[in-house]
Amino acid sequence: MSVSEPATGAAPVSGHAGLPPEAKAELDEIRRRYPTNEAALLPALHIAQKVWGGWLPDEAIQAVARELDLAPAKVYGVVTFYDLYHQKPVGRHRIRVCTNLSCQLRGSEEIMETLHQELGVGEDEVTPDGRVSYVHFECLGSCDTAPMMMVDETYQENLTPDRVRQILKGLK
Repeated sequence: MSVSEPATGAAPVSGHAGLPPEAKAELDEIRRRYPTNEAALLPALHIAQKVWGGWLPDEAIQAVARELDLAPAKVYGVVTFYDLYHQKPVGRHRIRVCTNLSCQLRGSEEIMETLHQELGVGEDEVTPDGRVSYVHFECLGSCDTAPMMMVDETYQENLTPDRVRQILKGLK
């Protein structure tokens, strides 16, 4: 498995005490670019998240802490602070629906309901095929194009339920 490509399915290193050799090699390269192990923590977590199939179970967090010689509590603190790190499985496509005031006033609740109906799962759940998960998000900073959502790394703006259905059909 290439560490630079997201894994799918179950955690490929489940049952192991640490990162696989390819991930350790990538982490060694990252360490050369950062002044301290703590500074390398964010990219190290991205590597581990790819290895563990898109999320960071406790085993992955502990492995990163060991590799960087950091306190596990520090690593957990970073994982729980940033939205880009996941402590449970997420879909191949992650949707964040803005629910701040501008989006609320222009229909974010209807967008959330459309996602629920079309995907057949609730917020923070993954579709049975592992394709999509969605969450509400406090603010995505695009108030002038409300309601909006972020699909993976792409903003989808001025949404309607029909436009959401169309976007979902395009996700493989």
